[in-house]
Amino acid sequence: MLENVVIAGGGPTGLMLACELRLAGVEVTVLDRLPGRSGESRAGGLHARTLEVLDQRGVVDRFLAAGRPMQVGHFSGLWLDFHRLPTRYPFLLNVLQADVERLLEQWAAELGVRVRWSSEVSGFRQDATGVEVALADGSTIEAAYLVGCDGGRSAVRKLAGIGFPGTPATLTALLGDVELADPPGEPVFMRRTERGDFSVLGFQPGWFRVMTTRYDHVAGRDEPVTFEQLRESLIEIAGTDFGMHSPRWISRYGDAARQAEQYRRGRVLLAGDAAHIHFPAGGQGLNTGVQDAVNLGWKLAAVVRGHAPEALLDTYHAERHPVGERVLDNTRAQTALSRPGAHVDALREVFARQIAVEEVNSALAGMITALDVRYPLGDADPLLGKRIPDLDLVTEHGATRLFTLLHSGRAVLLDLAGDPELAAAARDWGDRLDVVVAKGPSDFPPAVLVRPDGHVAWVASLGVDGLQAACAKWLGPVAG
Repeated sequence: MLENVVIAGGGPTGLMLACELRLAGVEVTVLDRLPGRSGESRAGGLHARTLEVLDQRGVVDRFLAAGRPMQVGHFSGLWLDFHRLPTRYPFLLNVLQADVERLLEQWAAELGVRVRWSSEVSGFRQDATGVEVALADGSTIEAAYLVGCDGGRSAVRKLAGIGFPGTPATLTALLGDVELADPPGEPVFMRRTERGDFSVLGFQPGWFRVMTTRYDHVAGRDEPVTFEQLRESLIEIAGTDFGMHSPRWISRYGDAARQAEQYRRGRVLLAGDAAHIHFPAGGQGLNTGVQDAVNLGWKLAAVVRGHAPEALLDTYHAERHPVGERVLDNTRAQTALSRPGAHVDALREVFARQIAVEEVNSALAGMITALDVRYPLGDADPLLGKRIPDLDLVTEHGATRLFTLLHSGRAVLLDLAGDPELAAAARDWGDRLDVVVAKGPSDFPPAVLVRPDGHVAWVASLGVDGLQAACAKWLGPVAG
């Protein structure tokens, strides 16, 4: 069986990538070694940039209906104010990963994505024409490309021989979704003690997420995780277990921080936790993976469909590897700022005063939410490489928003000046982009080229020749 793309891993990253590819008309199969959805709650929030990319595809309302907005975030437990963020979504959406996966899988099914459970990748062979993927049951699948979205212990990464350097764990954290007979009167978020720290957060009516962290203790990978361990850890650190009972999910994690040396090796690519792991500080992991997928999807589709050369795939590593590296750095900083002791106490007091400064708060909030990500597309214009804001527009068909124009997953040439020369210059790419003439904000450039992922690839100040060069680079050359 020949597929355009095989994705290993049916979590949020793999599902989002599958949806992006199907929007572009690419045949895709998702493989997962598990027999089905585990139902484990796992991650607990979607940040503003992830909500924006879901809005860019017309599905954000499904997620908003399943979650609860919170206008605050944090950096190492020090509060960040999100309500001033320059977005329609100035909040963290409190929604469990299990619900995110359910909604993404529903959308994927609508688009025709096939998810094969109990399908573990055990090997692959690649050459200049494709990849033969071997499964643990002895069967094989042939594809043009294989993408590993199969988690921190990625089989695809290991089979590809891609290095995963970084720093080892220095702590042990336990997490449990439980019911509490005697919950605290208000949410407890990262209460620090000399024995470690703990949190007690109400997630849904009647049950709570309890977390404990012990520093300078690293549990063995194969050591079992039990409800009793979580209870004992909470009593040791907090002095009470709050009457915890009826666990739904218990897990353990550390602060190992590692990143794949390459996000691409030939016809094999990595995304999400397969490409980067870190301590879940600030709720950045799932969000970074989804944004990996949105960056990669349209590029991979352009190559598979023969519109663009394989070199376009190298821009995936060039753009997303620095983003992942920054996430690793900021989570390392957050764990260092969380440790017990008088020296860290003093550092936190200083840091808290700095976070109270609006400019500092905004900078950290932009980093945690990924709204400040700018890809290295050059310095010829300040907008190049940045995410496009969701502009209010008026076209010949009436009022609309810029993100609505991106629902198809195609590039958009937005002309706010009604310049016919622009449409003429982009005519040869008419099968790959939409030219939209509209009225918009007077303080915005008269024209921009917006990539399918919502980042700016060209601005009017760079001229018509620059527009054609940008189209050729990002959408592929045209015949003649």
